[in-house]
Amino acid sequence: MEILDQALEFEQKKTSFKTTSERIEASREAKRLILAINELYKANNDTELMDLMKRLTVIKKKIEKRLKGRQAA
Repeated sequence: MEILDQALEFEQKKTSFKTTSERIEASREAKRLILAINELYKANNDTELMDLMKRLTVIKKKIEKRLKGRQAA
């Protein structure tokens, strides 16, 4: 399960992405991992896979929130 190892590594690495390009790359990587894990989940409906997808989604949302920045009022 190479994709699961990649997902766990992504989840555990430091997530302070300094530049915009690092944030974009991290967001794309998170999306790729989530979609790959989703394919595995469809095959066997393992709840651990769903939990991993949820945790990655939280990380991805934080990155995207940082990318969008603050909205001017």
